[in-house]
Amino acid sequence: MKNLVFVFFLIGMISCGPSTEIVKSWRDPGSVVSPTGNQKVLVVGLVKDESSRRIVEDNLVKRLNGKGVASYSVLTEEMVKAAKEDALNEKLAQGGFTHILMVRLADIEKETSYVPGTTTGYYGGYGRYYGYGAGMYSSPGYYTTDKNYFVETAIYSVTPDKLLWTGTTKTVNPTKMEQTINDIAVAVTDQMKKDGFLIK
Repeated sequence: MKNLVFVFFLIGMISCGPSTEIVKSWRDPGSVVSPTGNQKVLVVGLVKDESSRRIVEDNLVKRLNGKGVASYSVLTEEMVKAAKEDALNEKLAQGGFTHILMVRLADIEKETSYVPGTTTGYYGGYGRYYGYGAGMYSSPGYYTTDKNYFVETAIYSVTPDKLLWTGTTKTVNPTKMEQTINDIAVAVTDQMKKDGFLIK
């Protein structure tokens, strides 16, 4: 696990924003996890700055019903930046963690689309037709650019060190970090249930 990722073992249920959707997922055959099981999950947020990392991890930990621990309370900022596998393994063992839920920003894509203009005329009678020039209303077409953020979520067991589930979400033009985290959390949770990985 050289490349640390955000981590969240999402067990909360809220309404998912329409701007976030799962684009792909994979489950290790036979692997399942239950909210009532005996898990202790390390939640790691690999982001550019420490304050954002704490916001991400705190929001994800809230969804774990006491099973999640934010990595900033276990791993220093320097440790996360160095991403040394041995140091991570030592902390996982010391903390008695059973799982590590990781998420990373995999890609950002710009998508440009053209919105055609509209023209409306009034042809109800000859009077309106006579005033055709003044009665035409037109709005020009324009281009719009969306930013698509692809976030990859991965859940590993600690012993053995094994990938259990991974999924990628696409969020269009996110504006608020907390809402985006919530939307991704719901999309991921729903997909885990569909894949048969998260069971009641």
